[in-house]
Amino acid sequence: MEEHASKNGYQKKLSVAIVGGGLVGSLAALFFAKRGHDVHLFEYREDIRKTPQVRGRSINLSLSSRAWSALNEVGLQSSMAQHGLPMQGRMIHSLHGDTKSIPYDRRTNQCIYSVGRKYLNEVLLTATEKYSNVNLYFQHKLVSANLEEGRLTFLITTSNKTVERCFDLVVGADGAFSTVRRCMMKQPLFDFSQTYIEHGYLELCIPPTKEGQFAMPYKYLHIWPRGEFMMIALPNQDQSWTVTLFMPFVKFKQLDTPEALLKFFNTNFPDAIPLIGKDKLISDFFKGKPLPLVSIKCQPYHISNKAIIVGDAAHAMVPFYGQGMNAGFEDCLLLDRLLTKHGSKLDLVLKEFSEIRVKDAHAICDLAMYNYVEMRDLVMRRTFIMRKKLDDFLHWLMPSKWVPLYNSVTFTDMGYSKCITNRKWQDKV
Repeated sequence: MEEHASKNGYQKKLSVAIVGGGLVGSLAALFFAKRGHDVHLFEYREDIRKTPQVRGRSINLSLSSRAWSALNEVGLQSSMAQHGLPMQGRMIHSLHGDTKSIPYDRRTNQCIYSVGRKYLNEVLLTATEKYSNVNLYFQHKLVSANLEEGRLTFLITTSNKTVERCFDLVVGADGAFSTVRRCMMKQPLFDFSQTYIEHGYLELCIPPTKEGQFAMPYKYLHIWPRGEFMMIALPNQDQSWTVTLFMPFVKFKQLDTPEALLKFFNTNFPDAIPLIGKDKLISDFFKGKPLPLVSIKCQPYHISNKAIIVGDAAHAMVPFYGQGMNAGFEDCLLLDRLLTKHGSKLDLVLKEFSEIRVKDAHAICDLAMYNYVEMRDLVMRRTFIMRKKLDDFLHWLMPSKWVPLYNSVTFTDMGYSKCITNRKWQDKV
């Protein structure tokens, strides 16, 4: 094999197949391309840059420190910073229409950033095309794989023909219902579990005002917590809001007529009706259907020195901590650092990746589940607000010793499992 220079001396030039051309797959392609490897990125859909966005599947992304670190390594931090809309805290909407802001970080005013999924995917894909050693294959569906040999078989959906290829390394970044992971499950000692929650989500939209402005203060993640269910809204570049209603499926089924829908919103989200508009609310609600939310845990994330899974393929999570994409991007960054550490010794790289990542990935999956309870219920409780103020004060007093749970998850690169351990220590104190 051809060899090339790296930070760790010389390493072999690998042929790398990345299955999945979404956010994490595209970022992984950039990391491998920077190292000079031959990268082949396979995506079963059409090129997202040439197709309209599919409605109802685009829960806005929240960029935080972990994603920024990864984007910075591939030179995309500044371009995304210009696009992202900063959210400095939560804006809580009461039943009576009153609002209360809860800053994420009173001490240093750190923000998370609202970014459109399609836009970020387009930026990443376009960035890969700047490398001559990256090859993009759209409408290629993985149908079978021998991962121990690095052999993949794809169906080209435009011609209904199959093609077989062999690679030194296979990276599965093909989402929560990963075909690569399904092939891994045939291996002995592979653990897998998935949990569907009884709540689904449906996407709505608050349009800009007649003057073309945001209809609400835009530097916040807006939340309508209602105990058993909730609604959130994230700002978009065009001054609209992506609104997502999270609710038990049984409640969605009860809203089967426009009258039932309007009665439900008048009771639970009265201030949102004039923002969305009655006609638009009815149209958008009945145009789509509630979609499920799944949490997936598995281990290990690799097979020998030939295959690895990252992102949702390894650890799909419910979206309530805004860490799904951030964790996936951190996967890519960790994998790149291990390649720097071990060079072309893929057996060491992949083994250590699994050893390091599994514990943290399981931790953030659990945290994401917990945060749904916090967002839809606890944020309205007096005890929660008092604890939040105490955490903020102690963080101000001892910024390096007392880091609140949300801050450690969102604004640091502390391991997710350590974030939980740190919180348990704080609870004891």
